Amino acid sequence: MASSSITITTIITFLFLLLHTTAKKTYIIRVKHSDKPESFLTHHDWYTSQLQSQSSLLYTYTTSFHGFSAYLDSNEADSLLSSNSILDIFEDPLYTLHTTRTPEFLGLNSEFGVYSGQDLASASNGVIIGVLDTGVWPESKSFDDTDMPEIPSKWKGECESGSDFDSKLCNKKLIGARSFSKGFQMASGGGFSSKRESVSPRDVDGHGTHTSTTAAGSAVRNASFLGYAAGTARGMATHARVATYKVCWSSGCFGSDILAAMDRAILDGVDVLSLSLGGGSAPYYRDTIAIGSFSAMERGVFVSCSAGNSGPTRASVANVAPWVMTVGAGTLDRDFPAFANLGNGKRLTGVSLYSGVGMGTKPLELVYNKGNSSSSNLCLPGSLDSGIVRGKIVVCDRGVNARVEKGAVVRDAGGLGMIMANTAASGEELVADSHLLPAIAVGKKTGDLLREYVKSDSNPTAVLVFKGTVLDVKPSPVVAAFSSRGPNTVTPEILKPDVIGPGVNILAGWSDAIGPTGLEKDSRRTQFNIMSGTSMSCPHISGLAGLLKAAHPEWSPSAIKSALMTTAYVLDNTNAPLHDAADNSLSNPHAHGSGHVDPQKALSPGLVYDISTEEYIRFLCSLDYTVDHIVAIVKRPSVNCSKKFSDPGQLNYPSFSVLFGGKRVVRYTREVTNVGAASSVYKVTVNGAPSVAISVKPSKLVFRSVGEKKRYTVTFVSKKGVSMTNKAEFGSITWSNPQHEVRSPVAFSWNRF
Repeated sequence: MASSSITITTIITFLFLLLHTTAKKTYIIRVKHSDKPESFLTHHDWYTSQLQSQSSLLYTYTTSFHGFSAYLDSNEADSLLSSNSILDIFEDPLYTLHTTRTPEFLGLNSEFGVYSGQDLASASNGVIIGVLDTGVWPESKSFDDTDMPEIPSKWKGECESGSDFDSKLCNKKLIGARSFSKGFQMASGGGFSSKRESVSPRDVDGHGTHTSTTAAGSAVRNASFLGYAAGTARGMATHARVATYKVCWSSGCFGSDILAAMDRAILDGVDVLSLSLGGGSAPYYRDTIAIGSFSAMERGVFVSCSAGNSGPTRASVANVAPWVMTVGAGTLDRDFPAFANLGNGKRLTGVSLYSGVGMGTKPLELVYNKGNSSSSNLCLPGSLDSGIVRGKIVVCDRGVNARVEKGAVVRDAGGLGMIMANTAASGEELVADSHLLPAIAVGKKTGDLLREYVKSDSNPTAVLVFKGTVLDVKPSPVVAAFSSRGPNTVTPEILKPDVIGPGVNILAGWSDAIGPTGLEKDSRRTQFNIMSGTSMSCPHISGLAGLLKAAHPEWSPSAIKSALMTTAYVLDNTNAPLHDAADNSLSNPHAHGSGHVDPQKALSPGLVYDISTEEYIRFLCSLDYTVDHIVAIVKRPSVNCSKKFSDPGQLNYPSFSVLFGGKRVVRYTREVTNVGAASSVYKVTVNGAPSVAISVKPSKLVFRSVGEKKRYTVTFVSKKGVSMTNKAEFGSITWSNPQHEVRSPVAFSWNRF
């Protein structure tokens, strides 16, 4: 028996090792671009020659990255590494989506159309915004091209055909549509995991149509979501062109597909790239979005990325490369109130987008956390006992599963209504949803009152009441609790996020292939949907960047970014400091960055902090990266780090993040460029922190001409006796004259996170 047991064990071990070594994965391979032998006509031919099978090659990258992606087993990957021309190999990373009141809230009224004598509407006809997402629903009214001039001659892209997508669906508004799925298909076993999935640019998810129409959708009158938020729906840059690149599928967005799309978009001629997706933090040389964005920036393309939806957790911010605009989310001055009138006479305030038949005026019994399931409080699938909840209103704790799924679980168990109550994780943040049954969402404090009422009252009851759309809500904006927070774990000396924009309850175009909740059982169809997330705030900034590009075609991506950051505001519409929805406390730059964008002021910022490609290389040289790592990002045969910064914080960034570590004194020099009037004088104002003394020299900057550059030096001194803790403090440095305020937030920390 013993020998038989050994034989079986040996066989199992052998099979395990066989499977382990032969299982194929997608790898991204970085190659020394200049090593291509002259015998090969193209890099594609050279790369193919190094693979055992020509079909293993997925993409060849030429612009955003130097190398290729291929479907290999571990032995093949190891074999490639033996070549001196192969600099790095890593597994294909997986990213996830960060899922018409907005223009007025941002000040984009009809009077915004003229700047310095030029018509911005006409100027923005030449701006092309590329959106990497889940594709596009081209039939959306938001892509109407009425009265738009011919497509700019610089455009080199195309509209791809597919089984469900005719290239003729593109027009002078939606000028390009492509799809990239090779990485996804390989990860899915060579095919598509969903019947709804389509290897075409068509959006069957809705997310991509929402983000692209937010950035640059045409104005659509009488738009609403099932009667909510009625009015004119329009994007930020209504006259700009849209090009969509489908890189996200049912299981996520793969780095190999993202790189291929960025590569193509840059060559196609986009001016702005918008990516409402991201993953965890990684060194820049292993971050495909950071690598591709560097190439885009170098070619004058502005890149806007969502900060992520992992707030209010500290140090959760994604897409932190300094050449990328990292966008957090805030609320609008619009809300969708709903109420729960309790049997004890109290009225609880919440929000909802429920649009079906109401509940009437008869009170229904409330139930919470009853039954044998340990997860009935969360209303997870299968957790509710229909015998207990039938005909009643169920209280569900927010968290774990999707908010709208909780309502579906209640409905399927026979419940007639739901109140979703926040826990400490979501605090007081309220996100309205289009539930499948009468339902409202309430904050943590209200939720605690509700849970206590249900537990303590012998006959708890409620009636749910829905009040539609309310405008001019105060205070607003408020930083969304879900918006990811700093500090920046990749480079603590760079403050992230950069800004916040509207990201809660945003109305925009939608796909006709799916219901507004995204649930399979949701048979409703709507031309517009209301969504929340940094996915929604990111395209707002992408569209605004397009407008600034139209107004100032000579500005670099860094100058546009600086204008949006230094003119951002930190006071809400009650003239009080911005608050945080997580706990209603005061917000800080680790949550809102430089503040909430103000496009009117960004058009004329006075001064900008510009950054050249060479300065970004000096920044990269200051990190603990090898030369090969830096070459991977900058795509040059070699780099010279002799002029590297002594500290990454020396980068000419529009904000400051001071990491003292073991030092008491940190000193940075910044350079500002006058983009305002000639003969301008600016004086500095310092808003200090309790534990830090700040001095600025000189305290006055005099510019004789437009385009003139001036430098100033800031010295930060940590006061004696400050304990080395994880605490953070904040301040600001503002250069101002009667016409302009150029504000830079400052974050202080004493320890690396």
